[in-house]
Amino acid sequence: MAARTTDSAVRAIIDTDVTITDLGPFITMANELTTECCAGAIPAYTDARLELIERLLAAHFYVLKDPRVDDERAEEIDQKFQYKIALGLNQTFHGQMAMRMDTAGGLAALEESSKNGGEPPVGIVYVGTEPED
Repeated sequence: MAARTTDSAVRAIIDTDVTITDLGPFITMANELTTECCAGAIPAYTDARLELIERLLAAHFYVLKDPRVDDERAEEIDQKFQYKIALGLNQTFHGQMAMRMDTAGGLAALEESSKNGGEPPVGIVYVGTEPED
């Protein structure tokens, strides 16, 4: 599926003056995840909502590669990065916001599934016929 968001829309929310990085791979990852986890939500999301989720996910993937500076000090030459000890989408502000925008819970379900190693829930389904008396 064609990307819903654009390079310039993602750059607008990552708060950086990145000029040499191609954001295409991050947008592609975001598009795949948005399509898989959110596009079939019930009730259906608007195109604008899907674009916003995709934009936030693209920013999330980019920020994992290039963390945002949280605090800098010139006198001590100290720099701290915005980073949360977490995994998956909870690791960045953008990932957290993408999950909040996905009110149907597809991304949150993906996060929960990841905690369990991505294993599907165990269950038994009977597909036979009723036994005769």
